[in-house]
Amino acid sequence: MYEQKTKETDASVIEFIEAVESPKKREDAYRLLDIFTETTGFDAKMWGPTIIGFGSYHYVYKTGHEGDAPLVGFSPRKAKTSLYFATGDTERDELLKQFGKHTSGKSCVYINKVDDIDIEVLRDLIVQSVTFLRKNYPES
Repeated sequence: MYEQKTKETDASVIEFIEAVESPKKREDAYRLLDIFTETTGFDAKMWGPTIIGFGSYHYVYKTGHEGDAPLVGFSPRKAKTSLYFATGDTERDELLKQFGKHTSGKSCVYINKVDDIDIEVLRDLIVQSVTFLRKNYPES
């Protein structure tokens, strides 16, 4: 049976951020922590060893695979900071066009630094993601 790797933990978000080696990445992590907390109204929680997540939802795929995930989140990684937003909504793609300097993977948006992005668009992406997931996973 599949066991979900990324689960909410009791680890300290502040201790995790304090352990980030780069002072600039650490400063950006604190800025993102404030923005995500203010925008979502959720307390930050560690998901697995490296993701700072806000809120949660329960998903069930057509295959029967199910699990829990944060509604939104971020991770200050060595190379780039990963931002986690819901996929599958065209509004996300439109917002990303106005976001600033970034690259996108399947579910992640990568930034070098917070100064490269538009903070208001970041707030819009957070709200869009939470709204989209709450609509599609109402039992969460």
